[in-house]
Amino acid sequence: MLVDRVRMFILSLPLMFLLLLAGCGGGGGDPGTPPTAPPAAITGSLQVSITALPAGVNGAVRVTGPNNFSQDLTSTQLLANLAPGSYSVAASTVTLGNATYTPTPATQSVVVAAGATATATVAYAGANLSLALSDIGPTFTSPTFVTAPAGDDRLFVVERRGVIRVVRNGAVLAQAWLDISANVFTGGEGGLLSMAFDPNFASNGYFYVYYTDLAQNIVVERYGSSPTPNVADPTSALTILRVAHPQFNNHFGGLVAFGPDGMLYAGLGDGGGAGDPFGNAQNLNVLLGKLLRVDVRTATSGQPYTIPSTNPYLTQAGRRPEIWAAGLRNPWRYAFDGEQLYIADVGQAAREEVNLASSSQAGLNYGWDILEGTACYEASTCDRSGLTLPVFEYEHGANDVNGCSITGGYVYRGTAIPELAGRYFYSDYCRGYIKSFFASGAGIVEQRDWNLTGAGQVVSFGRDGAGELYVVSAGGRVFKLVRGSGG
Repeated sequence: MLVDRVRMFILSLPLMFLLLLAGCGGGGGDPGTPPTAPPAAITGSLQVSITALPAGVNGAVRVTGPNNFSQDLTSTQLLANLAPGSYSVAASTVTLGNATYTPTPATQSVVVAAGATATATVAYAGANLSLALSDIGPTFTSPTFVTAPAGDDRLFVVERRGVIRVVRNGAVLAQAWLDISANVFTGGEGGLLSMAFDPNFASNGYFYVYYTDLAQNIVVERYGSSPTPNVADPTSALTILRVAHPQFNNHFGGLVAFGPDGMLYAGLGDGGGAGDPFGNAQNLNVLLGKLLRVDVRTATSGQPYTIPSTNPYLTQAGRRPEIWAAGLRNPWRYAFDGEQLYIADVGQAAREEVNLASSSQAGLNYGWDILEGTACYEASTCDRSGLTLPVFEYEHGANDVNGCSITGGYVYRGTAIPELAGRYFYSDYCRGYIKSFFASGAGIVEQRDWNLTGAGQVVSFGRDGAGELYVVSAGGRVFKLVRGSGG
């Protein structure tokens, strides 16, 4: 009877209550919400190990990959949160002091997978690098410059007297490329001082020369090639610039060159005399003491050049629109390296300097004759505001022990000695040494004297069609910079 009553009570309970009772019964119970799986990884990592460099020496490794990724490394580093894909690890040679450290491998490709860490190892090996001067053979008559069109196997040697010779396969061709000696003043520092090939020389045959004429004017002229191989057309002269320089026979400047923008540049001295007596370098209404920039792509006798729209004084009254930079004493040699411009400006009596700026920076004033290098010229104090100071300078020292007249060169970008990549080479006319430095974000580093003898007084540097460097001696010899027997 009691059993029947209990059974009836249970049957009368609500269904929900019965479900709750079942859930609270012994055994397994409610398992709850199943755990959520972690999201799948969408990025990976790359461990780059840079080994075998001594303490204090930084590697030079660049990692590039998907989504325009690019990062430079100087030591071992883990790169995280990388998009999956193939990454390139490119290592460059490092030079410090007398030692050169070569990476192995120089380039490698590494695949980064999502959720994983890939690895790449760059091992450096050290060796002493030495350089030598290889005499290209003949003695020239007062050479001032050597150059060649990109990719051309010839070497063009500029002689001060007004003649350009061609060297091919180690021999000087009998006939000159150009002879304008009848038009050239060679007194003092004058003469035929440089030449530059048009960026489109292969198709238009144009080249440009920089010389002083019989009235001591600074002249830039364009010439063309002729149907005769290895001979220019002497009747094709088109005067681009003629700048009066009557008072003194020094500080003519001397270099004509094309920049990476395709514009023609010319570096003019301040007019000569000690201390810029006419104040030309700071006078924006005269062209002396300036770096000029003009567009010669549509040159005609009626309009030999136009002014690029980005020149700084294009629309300013009382300022010459051809001027790109001012405050130069005697920029005998300057050099473009990609988007960088190096200007070696010859000093007065105490300091030599190298200026460095982006080639797109217009209107810079390098300070002469307010400054000589970083020092005030003939004054205890001076106003440096608005002036661009050199990145590198050296004092002459007692009896010109360090030199007296800088001969600017080039940044090495050849392929024969890859360890030299990025090093700027220069000399001094009074000392004849061959030195270099590396311009980095941290400043001027890796200064080195290469202990090369035999060049004598170095008049100029030059480059051939492959980007290899040459040294021009006042003694008439031209040398190629090559790897030494110990390097």
